[in-house]
Amino acid sequence: MTLERSFHELDELVLHLKGLVLVRKLRERRGAEPNEVEMYTAEIERARERLANLVRSGSAHEAAV
Repeated sequence: MTLERSFHELDELVLHLKGLVLVRKLRERRGAEPNEVEMYTAEIERARERLANLVRSGSAHEAAV
């Protein structure tokens, strides 16, 4: 994976994560059912894990260079 592609993927994941957090907060304020809030929470956790994995793999790649 090229460095440029890694940064692009990182930016996309951060944007996705921010959007999920904002939408969850908005839905909570508007009285969303607990199962809907939990759906957003679960997706936020998946996005955080993907982000962490990307950062770890990028760090490993940079250490090898």
